[in-house]
Amino acid sequence: MSTPSPEDRLVREDGKPSITAYVIAYNEAEKIEAAISSVLWADEVILADSHSTDGTIEIAERLGARVVQIDFDGFGKLRNSAIAECRGDWIFSLDSDERCTPEARDAILKVTEDPDSADIWKVPRRNWFMGRWIRHCGWYPNFRQPQLFRNGRMHYDQLPVHEGWIAADGAEVDVLPADIWQVPFRDLGEVQHKANRYSTLGAEKVLARGGGKSMLWAFLCGLNEFNKHYIFKLGILDGWAGFVISFGAGEGAFYKHAKACASRLDDRPPDSPPLHRGDGSTGGTDVPATRD
Repeated sequence: MSTPSPEDRLVREDGKPSITAYVIAYNEAEKIEAAISSVLWADEVILADSHSTDGTIEIAERLGARVVQIDFDGFGKLRNSAIAECRGDWIFSLDSDERCTPEARDAILKVTEDPDSADIWKVPRRNWFMGRWIRHCGWYPNFRQPQLFRNGRMHYDQLPVHEGWIAADGAEVDVLPADIWQVPFRDLGEVQHKANRYSTLGAEKVLARGGGKSMLWAFLCGLNEFNKHYIFKLGILDGWAGFVISFGAGEGAFYKHAKACASRLDDRPPDSPPLHRGDGSTGGTDVPATRD
């Protein structure tokens, strides 16, 4: 993993550590303004874009973000390419469906100005869906990979989805004492869209470890994922929103394994040679059409 050389590092006039916030996006025109606007307090804001065509780039540039184009080849590689562009002493990672809160901003500034603070920080997220804060379903406190870290002290593995993270030797990890917001779905259609997209990427991981050999297993994985979120993680207490989230989780798990299984099948249809009237065993012959 590359880090900025001393001459490329972003330096503040007051001597405080500099912060780069980066946002990854692809065709997120509806969300990107809120995401970037919530991190305008950072010394540098970068949009790591995968060739959006819906106006995402123009919105980011209007807000003052520096746009870098990165071909999408899995989220792990995308994030590593994004942090290689960051020149701040600290890096804050935000997705297009996330919003930094004033409380999180203040906590980040306090952490980064403390020379004895940990190197890597996990950030708790509150999820907002169907008009409510989702307190169950395993969604609070909802962590993904650490979102705040010293430049050069963390990178990601190469997995295409649900990428892991790798800390530098001796790096300390802590939890930020403030939440950010995540708005994971704009509507129910996006629940299905994400389940489809992530299951396609997840199927690659299943195949890589030798799975995808049974549709029954795919069904059981989907059922287990639904039960885990709806019953054991108390999604039932989040009303219909909890049911939709749990169903979407089960759907994603099912299709992840089902797609891996289907890819092993010979899905070619039977050959169909060119056919004409009179072909075959009926003994018929081509007869010119006539008019009465």
